Amino acid sequence: MWGLLLLAATFLAYRPAWNGQPVWDDAAHLTKPALRSAAGLTSIWTQLGATQQYYPLLHSVFWLEYHLWGESTVGYHLLNILLHLLSALLLVKIVRRLGIPGAWLAGGIFALHPVMVESVAWITELKNTLSAVFSLAAALAYLKFDNKREIKHYAVALLLFLLGLLAKSVIVTLPAALLVVFWWMRGRISWKRDVMPLVPFSVIGIISGLFTAWVERRFIGAEGGEFNFTFIERCLIAGRAVWFYLYKLIWPANLVFIYPRWHIDSTAVWQYVFPAAFLLLAVLFWALRNRSRAPLAVLLYFAITLFPALGFFNVYPFLYSFVADHFQYLACIGPIVAAAACIAPGTDHRKNWLRWPLQPLLCGMLLSVLFLLSWNQSRMFTDAETLYRTTVTKNANCWMAHTHLGLLLMDKGRPNEAMAHLLKALELHPNQADAHNNIGLLLTRLGRTDEAMAHLLKALELRPSHPDAHNNLGILLANSGRPDEAMVHYQKALELHPNHAEVHYNLGDLLAGMGRTDEAKAHYQRALKLNPNYADAHNNLGLLFAKMERPDEAMVHFQMALRLNPNHANAHNNLGVMLAQMGRTDEAITHYRRAWEMNPVDLDHLENLVFALVKRGRLADATSVLQNALASAKSAGDEARTKTIAQTLTNLYEAIISSQATSKAHAQ
Repeated sequence: MWGLLLLAATFLAYRPAWNGQPVWDDAAHLTKPALRSAAGLTSIWTQLGATQQYYPLLHSVFWLEYHLWGESTVGYHLLNILLHLLSALLLVKIVRRLGIPGAWLAGGIFALHPVMVESVAWITELKNTLSAVFSLAAALAYLKFDNKREIKHYAVALLLFLLGLLAKSVIVTLPAALLVVFWWMRGRISWKRDVMPLVPFSVIGIISGLFTAWVERRFIGAEGGEFNFTFIERCLIAGRAVWFYLYKLIWPANLVFIYPRWHIDSTAVWQYVFPAAFLLLAVLFWALRNRSRAPLAVLLYFAITLFPALGFFNVYPFLYSFVADHFQYLACIGPIVAAAACIAPGTDHRKNWLRWPLQPLLCGMLLSVLFLLSWNQSRMFTDAETLYRTTVTKNANCWMAHTHLGLLLMDKGRPNEAMAHLLKALELHPNQADAHNNIGLLLTRLGRTDEAMAHLLKALELRPSHPDAHNNLGILLANSGRPDEAMVHYQKALELHPNHAEVHYNLGDLLAGMGRTDEAKAHYQRALKLNPNYADAHNNLGLLFAKMERPDEAMVHFQMALRLNPNHANAHNNLGVMLAQMGRTDEAITHYRRAWEMNPVDLDHLENLVFALVKRGRLADATSVLQNALASAKSAGDEARTKTIAQTLTNLYEAIISSQATSKAHAQ
């Protein structure tokens, strides 16, 4: 009964996130097109850099999820919730095996606490929920081994621990956490009984942790001036972080996706209060160990499990914050179990500080409040814009959230709003190459060439190895009629990032415009190999084949572009051209009409539609289309476009009247 209630409560608490769209770096973790084949699965395990982090089991699960439910995010979210629930149930079993009261309450608090939302509602944090299941299952198996000393339980525990490390190496602290549990149970640590069996776990864990730290620096970018802290400064970060996490666990108000990044100053005396207070508390609990070892065990478990995220090792999120809710996903188990043991209804009420019926009433109220807080918190993960807006509302100086919100608004065609957020990000972080690159990209799209050039050059001055800045500068130079300079930057971008599909696509465009057809084709094909769902690359490769008088291959790529993006105006237009050339005018008209509906500003689409209608003798339809186009231009208040269309209409009317309309189509 309690298991079913916990299942229902957990899934309902996360109901707002069931259909949540990808946010933040989800796209970097979801299986990339180039890895979706069986060969891609092999690359996940054998090729460093194929995935953002080398967690092959994690990315194998993502690979499997893609093949189960494709682009739909519901399955990803439900699996995360299910794994979180499994961790809660494993926690119940562990607590019961240890003989601690309040097992179901501990599982309920873990399942419903809002601090967990970031780990469960965020698709990327499958690495947290998956590794937690393996870690807790390994702990349960090891406790069985500790009781019976049977090798099968030891082997199972070691295997589960290894699998957990392949999902996320943060569980490296499990051996130390188990030693804390054994000390709490027995009052001492035996080298032969307790330490020696855990040595293989520790060796594997340390190797895994050090390898992950290297990957963070080498492939993720967790190095440079933003990460250069002295040992004293790292101790100050750690001391403050421990108290921060305890506070958020006890009072989960104002939870934010990205918290403000503290200014660490080793000359500020007040910053030493945090680590000093932690050490004093540990000393106090040590002095009280003869009365009860539980307080010190809980404190040690909490600090040890948090250790990988306390600042002693560089992790990329430290670039914008030293703390994050998902960092304490496993660490919070210690305080939660302790709290549950204190307030849960027990068989011996004389040993409990609460009496019936206050105990069940308090437990029910606590779980209800946690349920409502998690439900509300999970709404933040419904889509990226909601997440970023919520973040900048609660943390106005979060330059990273302003950056991503600006990029999102740019893609949504809201340039003024986008610029405001990108400029805010630059104001908050003036020497950040990404900020200059993003503003340069937006200014390029707005046609403000000189300003865009200045920002892109500044980005490369700050970080010469910035592949996106080289790519964007290449786009700007190509559009400015400077193809040779654009070529240099595209080639530099590919030198830095050989598997950058967009750069291959842009270089293909440049080469096609220079008449270097074979080279252009090779880059388009490379872009499609890296991203088979690249609709623009299919469209442009189709154009290339059309110019090479290979219509069948051109048709295949136009059709593929439309299969991937049914609203691709240029692909509709180009497919219409091919069909018209084959004498399939009625089919061509359908695609021309669709192209014009998708992009009514493009006169080539309009002309192709009108000429095709005239060719079929549908003069009334052609006239209606022209009149609608003119009305649309006038209502939009676009004088230049209205004038151009009016002149075009005059010419077309004359052609119709004189019966000299041509069926010639203009491909774009």
